[in-house]
Amino acid sequence: MDVRTLEVFLSTADTLNFSRTAEQLHMSVSAVSRNIQKLEEELGQVLFHRDRRHMELSPAGSALVDYARDAVARWRQLRRDMAGQASLSGEISVFGSVTASYRVLAPILESFRVSYPGVDLMLKTGDQAEGVQRVLDGYTDVSVSARPFGLPERLAFLPLMESPLRIIIPASDCQVRQQVLGIVPGDKTAWRHVPIIVPERGVSRSSLQTWLKQRQLQPRVYAQVAGHEAIVSMVALGLGVGIAPELVIEASGMGNRVDSLPLDAPLPPLSVGLCALQGRLDSPVMAAFWQSARQAYQSTV
Repeated sequence: MDVRTLEVFLSTADTLNFSRTAEQLHMSVSAVSRNIQKLEEELGQVLFHRDRRHMELSPAGSALVDYARDAVARWRQLRRDMAGQASLSGEISVFGSVTASYRVLAPILESFRVSYPGVDLMLKTGDQAEGVQRVLDGYTDVSVSARPFGLPERLAFLPLMESPLRIIIPASDCQVRQQVLGIVPGDKTAWRHVPIIVPERGVSRSSLQTWLKQRQLQPRVYAQVAGHEAIVSMVALGLGVGIAPELVIEASGMGNRVDSLPLDAPLPPLSVGLCALQGRLDSPVMAAFWQSARQAYQSTV
């Protein structure tokens, strides 16, 4: 049972898809399959239940995940420690949304790659609301995320910027816009007919739910979407009202196709930053990345 095989297993446990694992690890699908088969033969256990349409971890596979994460993390740490600070090398996995990749990470990555050319940065994009959980589950070293309302004790968070949260409506003169702008102040029942597009999870979803509850408003949920970028696009198309950070609206290229709804009181801004496990910051590679982020944003936290 070698480290590379465990890395293939962990990636497959995350994606539950041989093709996506092959793409992430720059392998062939058959090579991924062989690695999993080899591991199953060594353990004498089936690690995944799969058919043509579905794939899931078996009980044995779920039990192996924690061991594999620990073993891979220890191996990587050993390599970093043996490399030493003078010739820093290793690998850091970074997770963030598409917007975060070029608006938040860009200045950090630019300086870090110049200072530490021996460190490989593995970037994966997705819904930023998943970032904290991916770090806690050991799937990624660092994620760009909004600070959660309840920060877990074992999680370190480095704030980099704040972005106002906006409730947005279509800029075009469509039915949704007419519905919202036609609501008489204080008319709570009218909101029941307004379609709203909400995030599947995360801080912005919680903020929106609180704002609506405080005003006793119950709009009709049109869709629950992963990622603010998708919400901005759907609002721009006139499909409903949505919520998104100003950072995403500006970066979307659709800022002129949505309007911010004037509010009686602003939503709390998102604190956007990096999160990682506290224990991982003892790693020289992680410490260097953290310090590069501080310097890039001149953060004193």
